Amino acid sequence: MLNPVFAELGLDAVLVPVHAPVAHLGEVVRGLQRAANVDGLLVTVPHKAAVCDYADVLSPAVRLAGSANALRRGADGRWYADNFDGAGFVAGLVAAGHSPAGRRVTLLGAGGAGGAIAAALVTAGVAGLDVVDLDPSRVQALLSRLTPHAGDRVRAGTAAAVRTSDLVVNATPLGLRDSDPLPFDPADLSPGTVVADIIMTPRETRLLRTASSLGLPTHYGAHMLTQQLRLYREFFDLG
Repeated sequence: MLNPVFAELGLDAVLVPVHAPVAHLGEVVRGLQRAANVDGLLVTVPHKAAVCDYADVLSPAVRLAGSANALRRGADGRWYADNFDGAGFVAGLVAAGHSPAGRRVTLLGAGGAGGAIAAALVTAGVAGLDVVDLDPSRVQALLSRLTPHAGDRVRAGTAAAVRTSDLVVNATPLGLRDSDPLPFDPADLSPGTVVADIIMTPRETRLLRTASSLGLPTHYGAHMLTQQLRLYREFFDLG
């Protein structure tokens, strides 16, 4: 998405993919940061939490989420980290007519993207947020950051929470392959419950297909990325 922006603005810049194995993340990031012509990094799974260790300044969104998906070199030489997954996700919901404000939400997945989305949902004014993850320690770590801001609106949930939700969000990797099991059964949901997936490829995951076949409104993962473009432009001061 950013390369067309660089071309539009006439900037001598390019975004390229870099494969960073987990065991060598520090070497890769520190090496890129020492390259004088690298102005920023976009970060994806599985590095969104770990990459925070390589930033000098963390935004409020990063501190709440516990993860980052963008780093930039400041004029002072320091590296600034921010996270736009949550803001992009909420902006996508609002643009699609599914504002989360005042809604009961179940979020499956408390990883890097899930944490960012949880923080943004709380900020957006959800009535209640149940966080579900196979790793209870991840849920508790997320709640320890969010509870001072959200109080009892956010809690550790169980799979059964989807039955009383207005919006259910899949922020797990389940759905990247069509053979993956469903993160939950859409048949358990009440009519009108919005089913959102943050997976972008495939665009229509098995979860969304199943929910749609039951007449439930669905929300694609691509919306989250599309809405982040404006935020990236502001963060990297692209105009």
